[in-house]
Amino acid sequence: MTATGVPDLVPPDAECAPRDQIEARQIDRLRALLAAVHGPNRFYTRKLDEAGVSAKTLRTTDDLRLLPLTSKQELAADQDANPPWGTALTEPLDRYTRYHQTSSTTGRPLRWPDTNESWQWVTTCWAAVYRAAHVTAHDRIFFPFGFGPFLGFWSAFDAGSQLGAMVIPGGGMSSESRLRLMDASQPTVVCCTPTYALRLAQVARETGILDLAGGPVRSVRTVIVAGEPGGSIPATRAQLETGWGARVIDHHGLTEVGPISFECWEGPGALHLNECEFICEVVDPTTGDPVADGEAGELVVTNLGRTASPVIRYRTRDVVRLDRTPCPCGRTLVRAAGGILSRADDMVCVRGVNVYPTAVEAVVRRFPEIVEYRSTISATGAMYALAVEIELEPATAADAVAIRVAQALRESMGLTVPVRVVAAGALPRFEMKARRFVVEAPWTTSD
Repeated sequence: MTATGVPDLVPPDAECAPRDQIEARQIDRLRALLAAVHGPNRFYTRKLDEAGVSAKTLRTTDDLRLLPLTSKQELAADQDANPPWGTALTEPLDRYTRYHQTSSTTGRPLRWPDTNESWQWVTTCWAAVYRAAHVTAHDRIFFPFGFGPFLGFWSAFDAGSQLGAMVIPGGGMSSESRLRLMDASQPTVVCCTPTYALRLAQVARETGILDLAGGPVRSVRTVIVAGEPGGSIPATRAQLETGWGARVIDHHGLTEVGPISFECWEGPGALHLNECEFICEVVDPTTGDPVADGEAGELVVTNLGRTASPVIRYRTRDVVRLDRTPCPCGRTLVRAAGGILSRADDMVCVRGVNVYPTAVEAVVRRFPEIVEYRSTISATGAMYALAVEIELEPATAADAVAIRVAQALRESMGLTVPVRVVAAGALPRFEMKARRFVVEAPWTTSD
């Protein structure tokens, strides 16, 4: 136990192994995966045959580039052509016991079932998240979200139970009821989106039910966030840690891929990619060519243990920058410096400037008096324009804050952005993935 009361956990040997050992295990597992899916899995059998690739042709992880990339659009088209499940399943349908689907933030949701074996692999990946966050069987983990078909927190819930921790569901409740449940159950860990963690802190302040940072829920030591990049945005992270009086641990994954990455307690501000269970590449989003370490590119993932419903060289559309410098925790797994930098399909060019949602949030969250915000991209003639709406804490000098936010956006992004203060409660609230970056229908032209 450390001086701050945090369990002092040593990472497993596999996460601290020399790089050659990690890559040797990866290629062995990749060969086993390809041998298992070829034949039963019609989707990947076709792709492998068309590329002339088999388990025998792969000798190093670099040979993975012989395989074609897989996109979400490709999988969605396969499910449309072969409803409802598509042809990317390796086992007979009656062996599948779990159903989830993607959050559909970028189109129609993908349907994604798992067998008992593949689901156990998913929870094993989540166990790595808990391990890096120093969560143990002695913890109580609270999940303040609705239990719909989204995979992320179902897997966290099951993994927490398997760890031996007490898992406390908070679905079907108002924010006030969840705070009261926290007061009663005294959790030590909370798992939710960054947006909802901020919302709970706001409701606690407004209602006086709890003083999260100094009152009866001082039991909360760690807030594990996922679903959005906010946990790795310094300004958002600072608001979360101040509001909760707790350490924030970021994590990232996808329903169709599984839990890919995790932040460790000792090395904040970066996400370890779980190379014990995935092969991770970073490519140019346009060409698909590999990019050098330190350069931003799209994360491409192959999961090595979800044989019943695998993805091979899957384009996540998440933009990362790899860092191979040693981590204080001792893990040799490569890290994504700064977490998920953006989504490759979220960028909009506004008057010659590439604008990402994370860039706007990084500025707006510097202002603790901003309760909620929304940025809107709209068409103005032949160009896009950006505007920001903000909702403020009571008794805040609205005009002064709007001026300061507009100045900060101009200094950070090189754009003049109109900032408008809206009435309290005017902007939507979110429990799961927030939609604060609204792109209106593009302009149309006529002959």
